[in-house]
Amino acid sequence: MSVWPQIDCSGRRLGYARVSTKDQKLRMQREALKAIDCDMVFEDFGVSGSKSSRPGLDKLMKALRPGDSVIVFKLDRLGRSVLHLSDLLVRFQDMGVHFVSLSEGINTTTPGGKLVFHIFSAVAEFTREIIVENTHAGLDAARAKGKRLGRPRKLSIEQAMIAHQMIALGKLTANDIAARYDVHPRTVDRALDRADVREAA
Repeated sequence: MSVWPQIDCSGRRLGYARVSTKDQKLRMQREALKAIDCDMVFEDFGVSGSKSSRPGLDKLMKALRPGDSVIVFKLDRLGRSVLHLSDLLVRFQDMGVHFVSLSEGINTTTPGGKLVFHIFSAVAEFTREIIVENTHAGLDAARAKGKRLGRPRKLSIEQAMIAHQMIALGKLTANDIAARYDVHPRTVDRALDRADVREAA
């Protein structure tokens, strides 16, 4: 008897595998996706989940058609954060694409598994509200502190907080922010550190 779930979908089975560092191996993920009879497998090797753009994942998203199933070995292989993962699952639902995570036993091709889409949709909405609320609180705190003495920063605390919100919501990358303000990406990183939002971003 197979340890893997039955996947009943009208389309293709598209697998996705990722490891964060070059020292890690894709073997376990590849074997699991092979055992589930994936039609194609997209991979990102040595790519951190924090990267907003991943070549393998980008190719997978472009290849998807209604009725397909996206299959991963573990949830954390797909999303770089809870919000990113939730957004992807909501996109899958809107596209008519199923999602299966083998380790967690998530399978939206089953009636019970469809509840996962609704849960992650609620999580995404809640997380966005928290991010916006925290950004507004940070902006209020920054305004209350007033002007600082010394050499002016290239990015203010207010700009850093807004940048954090845009990055956290997946609307812009750090490079996008740098280009918008005509600064080096490292300047954006330092501004986020100063604003004490690095972990959330």
